[in-house]
Amino acid sequence: MGQGDSQWQVITGGVTAPQGFTAAGISAGLKASGAPDLALIVSENDAIAAAVYTQSQVRAACIDFCQQQLENQPSARAILCNSGQANACTGQQGWDDTVTMATATAKGIGTNLDQVLIASTGVIGQRIKMNPLLAHVPTLVAQLSEQGNDAVAKAIVTTDLVTKTYALETTIDERPVRIGGIAKGSGMIHPNMATMLSFITCDAAISPGLWQSMLARAVDRSFNQITVDGDTSTNDTVIALANGQSRTAAITSPGPDADKLEAMLTELCIYLAKSIARDGEGATCLIEVNVAGAATDEDARKIARTVAGSSLVKSAIFGRDPNWGRIAGAIGRAGVSLDQSQLTISLGEFVLLDHGQPHNFDPIAAHTYLKQCSDLSSQAFAQQILQNSAQSNDITTTEEQARGRHTIATEALAHPVQIEISVGSGVGIGKAWGCDLSYDYVKINAEYTT
Repeated sequence: MGQGDSQWQVITGGVTAPQGFTAAGISAGLKASGAPDLALIVSENDAIAAAVYTQSQVRAACIDFCQQQLENQPSARAILCNSGQANACTGQQGWDDTVTMATATAKGIGTNLDQVLIASTGVIGQRIKMNPLLAHVPTLVAQLSEQGNDAVAKAIVTTDLVTKTYALETTIDERPVRIGGIAKGSGMIHPNMATMLSFITCDAAISPGLWQSMLARAVDRSFNQITVDGDTSTNDTVIALANGQSRTAAITSPGPDADKLEAMLTELCIYLAKSIARDGEGATCLIEVNVAGAATDEDARKIARTVAGSSLVKSAIFGRDPNWGRIAGAIGRAGVSLDQSQLTISLGEFVLLDHGQPHNFDPIAAHTYLKQCSDLSSQAFAQQILQNSAQSNDITTTEEQARGRHTIATEALAHPVQIEISVGSGVGIGKAWGCDLSYDYVKINAEYTT
């Protein structure tokens, strides 16, 4: 975990790990498969709410609804999420459906409409199946539980092969402070906030403006630095609730406590973001791009993201081909000024380009490195899929089982293809994550609605 080892520890429980949060996820008949498709996260009290959304000009009704809710007051008690229909490009009826969902949820948990946020994911252009959804809201509310994280994590997924969940604990004012999160995403992943969603809970007390700025910076370093296919969704949303149940003093200005909380929030977001990239549709491995020597961090992140998102780079990684010219080409079109005579590119331990000059390397050994990364990652990811399948049959999850699942999930992220890039002597550094582009990606998306 790097610097985090001394600041926090990994815990179980996801979004229900922080004090004062419950969650539930059920099958409401929104998906034809009968899989879980309706999720609810609730805070015992009004929580400070921050959110970051897609910047797409084609937006789902839930995006506009949440923005309107939080413009009036930055607080919320509940997040309701449906999976199966995106409710994007559905006109006035889509907006009316969103308000109806929120109204039913508010009534169900005994709060005001302005304390409910809505998220949707699924096929664009399809309205939510309102009759089964509304009929199942009472059941959903009745199943709210402090052990509801696994259920809610399963209920928000679409083409994901595994659920994504994480939680951390630190100490502030000699009291434990916890943060937890879940995420979904596998295809249509190229956030520009920002189909990905992430919901984060925290029991710290913090001022609204500070919480919003923390989330925005954390998203810039995590979810905005992943890509699967270069397509930004109409529904991308990250919502973070902080309810103050840790009983620590409110964090209202920058300082050591704020720095510690933001570092933990960023670590949580990076883990969830990497989990989305590894679960990219048809992917066989995770790719991590590290850039140093840029003029600014923003420039470095831009280069890293361009390389991670290059279809040619992704295809080469899938073919286990150390074709570094594709990496150089992506760097050159990133829109960042640089001196190519200072450009150095490495693949794992193999230096491919050294200060603008091709470097002798063993292409067979580099091919083997790429194959080993894929093999190790695929083995761990296959284990994670099996664990998720077994989880769906569990009535309860023990602490030992939860920790075992986390260990396997972390192992699936432990063997990325490492692309190291240096572009000069500047102080700017940046990371991005992606996945390879396989034949299966086309298969999955060629028949998505048919």
